[in-house]
Amino acid sequence: MGVVIITGSAGLIGSESVRFFAEKGLTIVGIDNDMRQVFFGPEASTAWNRKKLEEDIDSYIHYDMDIRDEKQMSALFSKYEKDIKLVLHTAAQPSHDWAAKDPFMDFSVNANGTLVLLEMTRKFCPEAVFIFTSTNKVYGDTPNYLPLVEMEKRWEIDKTHPYFEKGIDEFMSIDQTKHSLFGASKVAADVLVQEYGLYFDMKTAVFRGGCLTGPGHSGTELHGFLAYLMKCAINGQHYSIFGYKGKQVRDNIHSFDLVNAFWHFYSNPRKAAVYNIGGSRFSNCSMLEAIEKCEEITGNKMNWEYQEDNRIGDHIWWVSDVSKFQSDFPDWNYQYNLDDILVQIFDGLKSRT
Repeated sequence: MGVVIITGSAGLIGSESVRFFAEKGLTIVGIDNDMRQVFFGPEASTAWNRKKLEEDIDSYIHYDMDIRDEKQMSALFSKYEKDIKLVLHTAAQPSHDWAAKDPFMDFSVNANGTLVLLEMTRKFCPEAVFIFTSTNKVYGDTPNYLPLVEMEKRWEIDKTHPYFEKGIDEFMSIDQTKHSLFGASKVAADVLVQEYGLYFDMKTAVFRGGCLTGPGHSGTELHGFLAYLMKCAINGQHYSIFGYKGKQVRDNIHSFDLVNAFWHFYSNPRKAAVYNIGGSRFSNCSMLEAIEKCEEITGNKMNWEYQEDNRIGDHIWWVSDVSKFQSDFPDWNYQYNLDDILVQIFDGLKSRT
């Protein structure tokens, strides 16, 4: 029996991973205690997604556990031990703003929880592959000091800069920069995953994501850019843009494309690998451009306002250079562009109302 342990299994990336790896014939052990509802309130609950997974997938086994609890995790990992082929860690506290409200909770979930999972993997299934969904926020606000040019609806990097063609690569420093407390806790986890690969000779990978998105996202104001934006476009809910004239650029990767990247790594793993992953030049937009697209898809005029103060740690322009991953795994490529993503989010939200 081949077992995949997936944390945050009812969330966006977790649930996509459950479906993807179940189709590959693996038994899925999902860990999710709906902390997203604790962080962001009832509208962000992933209970609906957990219910769908349990109804749809026979090989899915759900555990309502806390990844920070060593006793719970030890009991779970000892149950499956060497049958565990992959630990896919997608659970997180994902918000800048929320982290500042409760730094202890944020760090305990993002950093301590990751350490517990790494140690359980080393103890019970050291040959398993360990994949971690990190974030581009490990680079802090360093991207904001790039030579950016203001255009009509977006910020763009100067055409003469090396990042113009493909985006930001993994050589950008993570030091001497304002990360936000969320970014700092993810840096700790990110480096831990690398260290377990290097120090203990384990097969580990860090995927530093841009905006991860898709129809399985329970979007809320503090997290879930496109999903929350589309929700507001559908129901007329008020939406706020924070700073940078609404021209800040995000690259957006569909959850399927990200999980497909996980599959490629799992099939041919390395040790202590680090990859930037996102929509790259293939799929990116500014806030203003995204609003236009949501209005076009829904046929509704959005109710939005601009607030001058930006969120701490927010990027003005982020486009991921994914060429390192594509070089290591040339058979991987995108299947969903920005328009595909937005239409799927729209259809998914309409089907749940």
